[in-house]
Amino acid sequence: MKPLIGKEEIKNSEEFFQRIHQVEVDYFTYWKEHTLWHWEFWFSVALSIIPWLVWLLIRKRGSEARLLFAGGFTLCIASWLDFLGLVFGLWHYSGRVLPTIPSFFPWDFSLIPVSMMLWLQFKPSINPFIKAVFYAVLTSFIGEPLFEWIGLYTTVKWKVFYSFPIWIVIYLIAYRISKAKAFDPL
Repeated sequence: MKPLIGKEEIKNSEEFFQRIHQVEVDYFTYWKEHTLWHWEFWFSVALSIIPWLVWLLIRKRGSEARLLFAGGFTLCIASWLDFLGLVFGLWHYSGRVLPTIPSFFPWDFSLIPVSMMLWLQFKPSINPFIKAVFYAVLTSFIGEPLFEWIGLYTTVKWKVFYSFPIWIVIYLIAYRISKAKAFDPL
């Protein structure tokens, strides 16, 4: 069967893939020798597990499904934005749990969704915009600089001020998702 895309385009695409693949192989070798089993690896593993254990202990019983739905949205958006930031050279990570995408597993799959779920259930009667601003302050001006100071996160062409409005929007959307009345039955 003849592909719809031209052979030249397929060949060019394959050349790019081979270059990307070689960089991934080289990074895996580096990760295996310089990160795996070192302190930053174990710290990242702890950051991947401990937030979920905390959430299991202090989550609001009976609201798990709506919180997980909002947290899942946050996880997807954080991972996607993190991927874009890495691809466009805005930042990069060291001390990774896995030498693959997602860029920084503890941030995208643990710290961000769990902190969002806990923040959503904490003082639910407070104005969501005020909570969104406070969440954005915590993540942008405390979380990101803290991880940069530790050395796990390095900004290249990014300022924490850029993150601030993004976290406000993400929080407000997650808040809206968490307030969904119900899902239709299957």
